Amino acid sequence: MSFSKKAKALVIAGLIAVSSATPAHAADLQGSGASFVDPLLQACKAGFAKATSHSYVYTSTGSGTGKKNSDSNIGDFWFSDSAHTAATKRSTVYHAPIIAAPVAVLVNLPAKKDVYLSATTVAKIFSGEITKWNDPAIVADNNRSVSVTVYKKDAQGNAVKDKSGNPVVLRSTSKSVIYTLPNQPIKVIYRADGSGTSNNFTKWLNGVAPSVWTKPANDAFTTAFPGNINSTGNIGRIVGANASQGVATLAAKTKYSITYAEKNWGDAYGLRAASIGNASGNFIYPESGAVSAFLGEATQDANGIVSYNYGTKLAGAYTLGIVSYMLLETEYKDKARGAAVKQLAEYILSPACSAVDPKLGYVVLSGAYLDKAKALIAKANK
Repeated sequence: MSFSKKAKALVIAGLIAVSSATPAHAADLQGSGASFVDPLLQACKAGFAKATSHSYVYTSTGSGTGKKNSDSNIGDFWFSDSAHTAATKRSTVYHAPIIAAPVAVLVNLPAKKDVYLSATTVAKIFSGEITKWNDPAIVADNNRSVSVTVYKKDAQGNAVKDKSGNPVVLRSTSKSVIYTLPNQPIKVIYRADGSGTSNNFTKWLNGVAPSVWTKPANDAFTTAFPGNINSTGNIGRIVGANASQGVATLAAKTKYSITYAEKNWGDAYGLRAASIGNASGNFIYPESGAVSAFLGEATQDANGIVSYNYGTKLAGAYTLGIVSYMLLETEYKDKARGAAVKQLAEYILSPACSAVDPKLGYVVLSGAYLDKAKALIAKANK
């Protein structure tokens, strides 16, 4: 599979401007779910209305709410960043993975310096095993020689592949990093609501550091937490906030904090994204080529559900890339409404939506993976 760079309108004023361009009549379609996709959906409203004469309202209440609303048939479409495999899922609802982006580990540190964290270090921080910024493990990650691999990209931001299907390395360099880290406690901020981002993040933690993060993934961070999150040492130091914007907002207000969210939220709130260690031993920054290289090794089953290869040895792969699923109906009772939802799904995949603002980027489907997404969308509204 291959991916291209997609716009993310995150600046609040920009979102307001886009929203104000939407026609004043009542929205045709109602959507809800993952906050991961909200900036993109808000930014594409006006273009969709102009192209189709339809409009929509999307409420970013988290993947858990998206799943529940799809179970109860509340609204017309839903988004979830984690697969909906519960017994409550209606048989007419299915997955179409159509949006992707990096989840970043975001830090609020006074020094405007690059931060490097191994996967095991991240797991120890979020599990409460590492509690100070000057812990020896963090010091070791940030005072060393690090390798930098840059992949050749096509015009869309995809990592170009050779005849064997491997990303073409444009250049590999190394540099020495030195960072005197503060002797301050780490404030951990997690998603308190049911979140596909939490599901993906805890799945990654369990996949890359199973001896530290011993519990399986869950939409609820507290359920996936490998210890007692309410222990004396964690109370007040590990805290929750709702939605991606909520954790980014709280982290921006909290010095010496760390959180996880799609990278665009960090960009919007002045948080620094860490370069994360992968199985090759390299530390990788969350950018489009690195994410597309990782997602290019993912597999997808007949139901559209994606499985990731966290153990990839690709030198420049950023292993915290995720996809968001649009939950669609195979059978809409109102065929006209169903046709409009199908148009929306197709519009999200189109260049008209992906080029809405080139300054910030989602990583979106293209090539064979895009063809699969279109095939899945075609199942809707039969």
